[in-house]
Amino acid sequence: MKRSAQQNAFDSAPWTGRVRSYDIIKEGFIAILVVSILVVTFSLVFGSPDDKQLTFKGWAQTNPTNFYDTTVQELAGTSGSAGYGPPYNHASDGLNIGPLWLQKWAGVTHPVDVPNDLVITPLSSTVVPAQVATALATWKAATADQQTAWATAYDTAIAAVEGDYTIVDPGDYGPVPAIAQGLTDVAKSGSLDGLLLAGGNFFSTDNTKQILFFGDGAYLDDAATAANLQGNTWGMMNETGRYPGQAWLWLYSLWYQISPFTNEESAPLGSNADAYIMFVVLGLTGALAFAPIIPGLRSIPRRIPLHRLIWKNYYREENIPRRK
Repeated sequence: MKRSAQQNAFDSAPWTGRVRSYDIIKEGFIAILVVSILVVTFSLVFGSPDDKQLTFKGWAQTNPTNFYDTTVQELAGTSGSAGYGPPYNHASDGLNIGPLWLQKWAGVTHPVDVPNDLVITPLSSTVVPAQVATALATWKAATADQQTAWATAYDTAIAAVEGDYTIVDPGDYGPVPAIAQGLTDVAKSGSLDGLLLAGGNFFSTDNTKQILFFGDGAYLDDAATAANLQGNTWGMMNETGRYPGQAWLWLYSLWYQISPFTNEESAPLGSNADAYIMFVVLGLTGALAFAPIIPGLRSIPRRIPLHRLIWKNYYREENIPRRK
């Protein structure tokens, strides 16, 4: 529709109404100040605590026995990381959903040689006592079968005394005890955190090896339990302790509270819970995203017209009939 010359003239005429001064800088400063005060206030009242990060130094100092035992498991190949499978190694086929072997098909995209990458290499990258250096040389000179035999024998002996390596019976453990003690001492000094960074680069952001090592021991799990962050306390959506967290993750956490997903040993659902839950959530998300084009689902608003109840005044005033 073309505008008339009279309308254009009216719109372009100078303003003749009431005016008052307005300081946009002042208003902007007041707005920023008010918002800042509110942010700080709400952070103090509702914010979660800034807990200190977990470190290998803290682990080795507070629970050296568990760190030592975990080191032996890494060498023996009995840790969770050693048997994880793709994307780190070929030790297992990983998760599956019926005939769909998701991890196996994805392959090993981030290879991690657990004994070497988590124990031998970092220990070889720093200054160690002569006894530890000799143990490392002995380990490197041995065959893979001999290394496995030493570490497995020691790991079995430690398990027999419920994890107390100080009372293990003598046996043919080769250099494994000295290596485990050497890595424990390095961790206590605070050096291991940096030595485990990918490539030894100070600026690396790849913490895969650190996380895998942490996950194999009890230190991380105990910290999660103490902070109410385990799966049975809806840990996926909690901040530290009982503080509110990412509530939008409740749809994931919900399924971990339901049998058989609660039992990691139950096959096939419990032992592959992560994969099944991922597909369940993807399905629900897809149903929501494509609701307008899914037959039957898109008809729910017409069959159950809650929106007409909420906007009843609008529909009454506009006299809009209900669609059949």
